[in-house]
Amino acid sequence: MAAFALSEATGWSIVPPTILRDGPLGRGMVQLWIEPDPDVDVIEVVMTDDARLRRICVFDALANNADRKGGHLLPVGDGHIYGVDHGICFAAEPKLRTILWAWRGQAMSDAEMSVVKRVSDALDAELGQELAVLLSPAEVAATKRRVTALMGSGRFPQPDPHRPAVPWPPF
Repeated sequence: MAAFALSEATGWSIVPPTILRDGPLGRGMVQLWIEPDPDVDVIEVVMTDDARLRRICVFDALANNADRKGGHLLPVGDGHIYGVDHGICFAAEPKLRTILWAWRGQAMSDAEMSVVKRVSDALDAELGQELAVLLSPAEVAATKRRVTALMGSGRFPQPDPHRPAVPWPPF
């Protein structure tokens, strides 16, 4: 649910529509099922540094996604690529692990930086309030630090040399 809230704050619709619901075992999230385009080879999309993935890369850096695998990328018929399976995000400690390292260290575009600024502003308003209900105070504070760091550097993050940079299996 926190990933959907962040996705909405970016305006990029990376995470499929997600809602909270009460169920037989308590409160949980329900996400719209996305049927990927079977004609799109996700491995090829990732290996060719497809520019559509830059937004997901920024999103993952903001969310501290520790598990971005190829199977978590769902290209659909209109050309959009959704990202799913965000169960290992928002940790207070840096844990970014992803297959999307094609832009590591590169400068973000003005449009990408504008979105990071929008998320920063939203964290001080409605997004911050929503995340405060969904995450621990330490996780919200860490999210704010990540956003501030991205705004300061203006660059895509580099892999941490002291921990695995790619989740296993990657696809």
